[in-house]
Amino acid sequence: MISMSRLTAAAAVLLALGVAAAPAQSVSEAQRGEFEKIIRNYLINNPEVLQEAIAELEKRQAKAEAEKHKVAVKDNADALFNSPRHVVVGNPKGDVTFVEFFDYNCGYCKRALEDMNALMKADPKLRVVLKEFPVLGPASMDAARVGVAVRMQDKTGKKYLEFHQKLLNSRGQADKARALAAAKEAGFDVARIEKDMASDEVRTQLEESMKLAEALGLNGTPSYVVGPEVVVGAVGLKTLKERVNNARCGQATC
Repeated sequence: MISMSRLTAAAAVLLALGVAAAPAQSVSEAQRGEFEKIIRNYLINNPEVLQEAIAELEKRQAKAEAEKHKVAVKDNADALFNSPRHVVVGNPKGDVTFVEFFDYNCGYCKRALEDMNALMKADPKLRVVLKEFPVLGPASMDAARVGVAVRMQDKTGKKYLEFHQKLLNSRGQADKARALAAAKEAGFDVARIEKDMASDEVRTQLEESMKLAEALGLNGTPSYVVGPEVVVGAVGLKTLKERVNNARCGQATC
């Protein structure tokens, strides 16, 4: 708890700051120097005030960012949740949609795969949408093009998920060769994949995902949209469960 004396002192500092920031003609250089000295000495003697100010600033920024994300999700809801070009796994008629933007060369995405699988196993009402977001270079883009071509052969998402898991769990850099090998292991027609990789459908899907990510302000993977919320980073299973519950019943535990 902050004491009244500290609040009074903080108010004095803010007052001094206001005076110090006043037009030059209303404050002499000597007065300005004295105010600056008072402020400097106060902050040196009470450095915790800076921590409190930074914490409050971060809190306000996080709230503003969350509101911005909610607006972006609402404005792009159709492409996010109902695009015919994305992959749907889990329960296609689930009551909560969990969207993941991923890159096959993202180490955190490999770990996050376990979280996604655990969520689907524990929650039969969860609808999961997977969106390619190849941000880690040309090899990632090639792997993503294979992934989209795989999706074109499997409208149900079941075989795609097998491919997805094989490629994310593979060692080394994910590129065209590794992605094609994973597709072959999962039982896909590799010749058709190589043909489809050059199609407008593949290009359009990847452009759609990249535009969505830009609209949402995403700059890394994994990133998620859970209901109206955007979640950035591999935040762990517990946090993801809480976000799903928030979307479902408005609180962390339903």
